[in-house]
Amino acid sequence: MPFSSVRKLADADLPTRWGHFRILGFEGIIETPEPCNAAIPAPAVRVESAVALVMGDIHAAPPIVRIHSQCLTGDVFHSLRCDCRQQLELALATIADAGAGILLYENQEGRGIGLMAKLQAYELQEQGRDTIEANLELGYKADCRAYELPAAILKMLDVEAVRLITNNPEKVDALVSAGIMVVERISALVPESDENARYLETKREKMGHLVI
Repeated sequence: MPFSSVRKLADADLPTRWGHFRILGFEGIIETPEPCNAAIPAPAVRVESAVALVMGDIHAAPPIVRIHSQCLTGDVFHSLRCDCRQQLELALATIADAGAGILLYENQEGRGIGLMAKLQAYELQEQGRDTIEANLELGYKADCRAYELPAAILKMLDVEAVRLITNNPEKVDALVSAGIMVVERISALVPESDENARYLETKREKMGHLVI
């Protein structure tokens, strides 16, 4: 869904164990957004936020880019139920090795359903549902995420082509549809474990995520 406006709110230095980034804060406004859950009315206006971690010269060549959805349980608490933290760290390390790139971190917890609903989905998963079945049982779509804001941010950064780290074809399609050329897809595969094996299988079998 298109944004009525997107603006940059902040730009600061961010030293990390992978190297120095600039962290840029962005906010986008959507008017009359579509609801993710039919039982929960959508607000008249929805505000979405995202940050961009930028390293090096992103204009000399198509930069490495990762679009990463917020995952408190994985990114912060190092949960083994998903592969989010491993993919985040893979992306940051890949960008650092290249010396340039962008990590776009979206505020879309639990594929966009929010933290509390995600924890409810965890409870249903313990009763035998997979991640998609749990979302649907709670009344949500299988995936409520959208990628218009990352595309808008890339355009604001004057980036017209990228090397995208992802296993999700929808992210590639979203950028291409927005006019951002994806000159290369870089695999985001990370080692599988007993704890996340079913989660990864569901992403591959039901969401079409790539395995190479």
